[in-house]
Amino acid sequence: MPQVNTVLGPVDTAELGPTYVHEHIFTLSADVQANYPTEWGDEDERVADAVEKLRALAASGVRTIVDPTVVGLGRYIPRIRRVAERVPELNIVVATGVYTYDDVPFFFRHRGPALNQVLGVEVPDPMVEMFVHDITEGIADTGVRAGMLKCAIEERGMTPGVERVMRAVAAAHHRTGTPVTVHTHPGSRTGLEVKRVLCDEEGVEPRRVVLGHSGDTADCDHLAELADAGFLLGMDRFGLNIDIGFETRADTLVEMCRRGYAESMVLSHDAACYIDWIDPNVMPFLPQWHYLHIGQEVLPYIRERGVTEEEITTMLTDNPRRLFEATAH
Repeated sequence: MPQVNTVLGPVDTAELGPTYVHEHIFTLSADVQANYPTEWGDEDERVADAVEKLRALAASGVRTIVDPTVVGLGRYIPRIRRVAERVPELNIVVATGVYTYDDVPFFFRHRGPALNQVLGVEVPDPMVEMFVHDITEGIADTGVRAGMLKCAIEERGMTPGVERVMRAVAAAHHRTGTPVTVHTHPGSRTGLEVKRVLCDEEGVEPRRVVLGHSGDTADCDHLAELADAGFLLGMDRFGLNIDIGFETRADTLVEMCRRGYAESMVLSHDAACYIDWIDPNVMPFLPQWHYLHIGQEVLPYIRERGVTEEEITTMLTDNPRRLFEATAH
């Protein structure tokens, strides 16, 4: 039976159950937290709050979450392990990669391919070995192995930094078979750029790629184009009602199911227990943006509009399982 790396060790894909493929536990600005710890608050209280929220999620029937928090989003696995050990009924899959919309993090700017022109030879990208190590050996000294690769492309498009990270992710994917999730901006049709670089040029099969935040558009023709190319569409920001409201987001999901694309979608919230780059005093949507929103609001809504139980199971359980089974070693 194929297995998937989780924080508490590998599990059989048959044990994943209902899965949210894009949730965060904490997303942080690591430098700020290191230098201004009062911004974080009490460590034990933050961990206890996360445990409480994730226990409630598990009690609702969800068995697995994928946390694509990587370099650039404040990944700190020892803290995640503390949480996971207190919620063993929930599988937590963590990720490796780099999150950037523009340039690579400063650490990489004068390493790897950045030196090609200076040295006159091809210099290997250190990101590739870092990602592979996270997957095959473990992250830092935690022993926790990543089960997902992560990169991003936003409205700015395929900048040199974004492209470099994406190609490094592709190389790590080919060496490990680990699935890929990509933060995208569907309003700018960046999924097509993912197809060009990650798939057409680097050879990653679209069925092994989740295009995150696909639900940020109501353009079902564009989503159908991406699904027809073989991608999994991440309908993963339920509760985050900024540019697109709840009904528009949910109606898009219903329409895609009506068109026969249930096998091309996965569901999530993109929520977190604590996010330090959002001021809760000026973001009124935060109380509605939580891990239980799909079960409490989305599923009843789409059932009333004709989405079947079989389609819901396909999106929540079967598609995530197939994503990992297709790539598991």
